Amino acid sequence: MAALLLVLGAGTASAAAAPAPAAPAAPVPLGRVVPVPVSVVPGGSPYTLGDATVIRVDAGSPAAQRVGEWLAALLRPSTGLALPVVAGAGTDGIQLRLGAADEGLGTEGYRLVSGPGTVAVTANAPAGLFHGAQTLRQLLPPSVEERTRQSGPWQVAGGTVRDFPRYPYRGAMLDVARHFFTVDQVKRYVDQLALYKINTLHLHLSDDQGWRIVVDSWPRLATYGGSTEVGGGPGGHFSKADYREIVAYAASRHMEVVPEIDTPGHTTAALASYAQLNCNGVAPPIYTGTQVGFSSLCVPKAVTYSFLDDVLRELAALTPGRYLHIGGDEAQSTTAADYAAFMGRAQPLVTKRGKTVMAWHQITEARPVAGAVAQYWGMGGTEAKLVAAARAGTRVVMSPANHAYLDMKYKAGAPFGTEWAGYVEVDKSYAWDPATLVGQLPASAVLGVEAPLWSETIDTSDEIEYLAFPRLPGIAEIGWSPASTHDWSTYRTRLAAQGPRWDAMGIDYYRSPVVPWPAG
Repeated sequence: MAALLLVLGAGTASAAAAPAPAAPAAPVPLGRVVPVPVSVVPGGSPYTLGDATVIRVDAGSPAAQRVGEWLAALLRPSTGLALPVVAGAGTDGIQLRLGAADEGLGTEGYRLVSGPGTVAVTANAPAGLFHGAQTLRQLLPPSVEERTRQSGPWQVAGGTVRDFPRYPYRGAMLDVARHFFTVDQVKRYVDQLALYKINTLHLHLSDDQGWRIVVDSWPRLATYGGSTEVGGGPGGHFSKADYREIVAYAASRHMEVVPEIDTPGHTTAALASYAQLNCNGVAPPIYTGTQVGFSSLCVPKAVTYSFLDDVLRELAALTPGRYLHIGGDEAQSTTAADYAAFMGRAQPLVTKRGKTVMAWHQITEARPVAGAVAQYWGMGGTEAKLVAAARAGTRVVMSPANHAYLDMKYKAGAPFGTEWAGYVEVDKSYAWDPATLVGQLPASAVLGVEAPLWSETIDTSDEIEYLAFPRLPGIAEIGWSPASTHDWSTYRTRLAAQGPRWDAMGIDYYRSPVVPWPAG
């Protein structure tokens, strides 16, 4: 009995010495999100999700219903709340409403108003409602991303956010040609992009090392041209059903897919698959290295354009989006005259399908068709032909390699990436303005930004994430937020606050030393 009393006494003493439970964390401040909103007016009591919380959407609006169901599916596992999605009127709960009656919001903007009785997101169009829901998500604690039940409270700070994008095009490119990534891997990346209001997924579907989409009229492109990858791995390709699944999944996240077939260079996978595409009629071996600039379709041959017409016809039929990307970069083995001749014949094959031509900015060395989009991957020079084309009406998507290429190494000795455009730490990735990067380029010509991720050195989702995070959110912010808000000293604090969220999401990010990540 004495021993028992001694144990009980020890336990009582321990309990008396235990620290008091920590106070619940304060709600995430309204402005501590990425991309930073246009306008934030904090104030008033927060909204708290609880057992009675419902998600209210407009009656008769399947689009609002889909956003509500997406949000509910995201929040239920971690909160343990039922969160029924209810169509119709009501003044409580989470409100997701179309009909903001605010022309300034456009089709992608939103307004979020939070107070003790409700948190309401309103928008003019479904894309804006979805983007507003992403902001609402970031205003909840990072543990909301966990897939198992977590402790609350689940609060949204009081106040008002009004937000809309700077540029209509905010993209990310994934190279599935150098290394192949599966449908599920692409969908995982789509979900990560959506958190930061990216609205375009550019898929680089062909290159020297692999052809990744079935073309029924030229079947060996996928079966033989897609049979390997950098380093000689197994490669792979998307069936048409696979590609449609990616397109539909991206659309459910209000993201448009831009497929790229790189031409006239970067074409060894096609040339190896069909000998007649070569000027000498001899197919080269399939290629698993990483050199560039050595391949070219045979510009004088009529079969080249029959081939390209078939590929673009089948791809256009699979792609509801506006753009078909025809590459055009690093065509060093194509003469300038042949390059111009090729682009003169290739571009009409896009436009006759009702699509807009998109190509790397070297297309401006030929003659872009009316409405074409040039994707700039230089390093902030004064490219005269690009400037002239932009002044003549060609729009430009900015992807400067020394800022926006996610495959550049962060530093010497980094395990993944290349370094031909220099090392790109997180602060350098954020330190540029699309409107002023290229000297004399009209700011009005800039359609938006894109963060390409080339895959010469990566072949897993963890490796995608290591290179994309934490740089991708900064490119997204450059494309979304007003130029006046771009400030590294404040951005790095907001970026650091994303770290616990990525931990909860299982994102394998690079813990850059220039970002003040939370301890632990």
